[in-house]
Amino acid sequence: MAEFQASDTRDLGLKRLKIDSDFTHGPFQLDMTMFKEHREKIASRFQTEPQEGKSSETPYTKCLLLFQGGESSFRDETDHENLFRQQSVFQYFFGVREPDCFGSIEGGTGISTLYVPRLPESYAIWMGKIQPVTYFKEYYQVDRCLYVDELPADIASYAPDIIHTVRGKNSDSGNFAKPASFDGISNYKVDDNRLFYDIEECRMIKTEKELKLLQFVNDVSSEAHLQVMKASKELEYEFQLEARFLAHCYEFGGCRNVSYTCICGCGSNSAVLHYGHAGAPNDRRMEDTDMCLLDMGAECHCWGSDITCSFPRSGSFTPKQRGIFETVQAMQFAVFDVLGPGIAWIDMHALVYRVMCEKLLALGLLRGSVDEMMDANVGAIFMPHGLGHFLGLETHDSGGYPRDGQRDPRDGFRSLRCIRTMEPGMVITVEPGVYFIDPLLDKALSDPTLSQYFVNEVIKEYRGFGGVRLEDDVVITETGIHNMTHCPRTVEDVEAVMAGRITSRHQLFKHPRC
Repeated sequence: MAEFQASDTRDLGLKRLKIDSDFTHGPFQLDMTMFKEHREKIASRFQTEPQEGKSSETPYTKCLLLFQGGESSFRDETDHENLFRQQSVFQYFFGVREPDCFGSIEGGTGISTLYVPRLPESYAIWMGKIQPVTYFKEYYQVDRCLYVDELPADIASYAPDIIHTVRGKNSDSGNFAKPASFDGISNYKVDDNRLFYDIEECRMIKTEKELKLLQFVNDVSSEAHLQVMKASKELEYEFQLEARFLAHCYEFGGCRNVSYTCICGCGSNSAVLHYGHAGAPNDRRMEDTDMCLLDMGAECHCWGSDITCSFPRSGSFTPKQRGIFETVQAMQFAVFDVLGPGIAWIDMHALVYRVMCEKLLALGLLRGSVDEMMDANVGAIFMPHGLGHFLGLETHDSGGYPRDGQRDPRDGFRSLRCIRTMEPGMVITVEPGVYFIDPLLDKALSDPTLSQYFVNEVIKEYRGFGGVRLEDDVVITETGIHNMTHCPRTVEDVEAVMAGRITSRHQLFKHPRC
């Protein structure tokens, strides 16, 4: 069994924020008042304001924020019910485990109503006890609870001047959120545009209770990564690495779900950025010479973690493996050296490109002026993805782009999922990497502007190497950063873990600012 300690308290500069940094085992004890805080936060952004044309007796706009939870679903045309995961916005405000619910929040006052489905008698036979609405009101700590079929009449009795629903464009996927709808909503004035962006502004800054939950799921995931790394030499296939991670997160943290499909790329697969998908399901047999890249994070109550570790399957770095690993370590630590409030994220992306070019120049893979390499955007050939993204209810959490934010068209930069200036309470991943991706290398070597910086005879030696990524989940504080992730980030620590000399994450090196 892994070693655990009770807890500690850190002053992160966020009004003496306290995070329980360790766990014993078992599920996280969720504080339901967290959702009330979220409802109050959004309601305060919809304070009643004078409305033109209203009489002097009722001069204020009465608005209602309406949300529709996730719906139960089935596999194709069968009766196989899919495992339900709550819609993220609904989870943020209500924390409800059950599908097919609605919720409303009165603008300004924050008075909340949860609407739950009226279940048939047969439910009790197959699914368990049918709880009354009083149970849901008390359990989820909402102000009122009714049945979904009572929603139209309830809203009519409230008689809002306007209903706000959630519809907006996700800056990563380009897809639109689905707004709540019910029979009779066309009788009301509906604004389906503003609420989406107000919610993004709320979710972007985490509360103390959210940070405690995120720290917990990071602790579970960090410990699981450590256990996988220790066991990797005994395992044969990539999927066994995934299985070991999943088992540890569930057994010791009660985390049934992961934030995303696990990536267990070994050898050349470590250069496939989203490896592990259905067409390449972590099924390769590992070789002793492989560099392994494991990107895996547990999820708890829909809040997630996103962590990547890289290590040599053999347990000892070859000179080439060590050189690339220490390049990525230098890139990540350069960000840790300066990251904090007031720092533009796009500048951090440029910073890791500069550090990368300096290190690859020293290793003999590149030649020429680093400043000229930056102008030619050489870094995007070795790291085509963005440096990181917000993290919370989604792996790529909302709010990375303001409403009028524009993407930088340059390679690599246009893949950024965040262009914000950092503020206290933001949680963002720091995940630099260096990869040897044949199509990108071929493109660069055929381009006279880029090829002049590449030492082709040395590049050839790294074909098939794969890649290295190090990814940590970081909270921006009022004075700097707090790194919630605790995984091996030096050559010495990786080798010590794999040799059994380090048995707990508490023995690992951490950057001084983390």
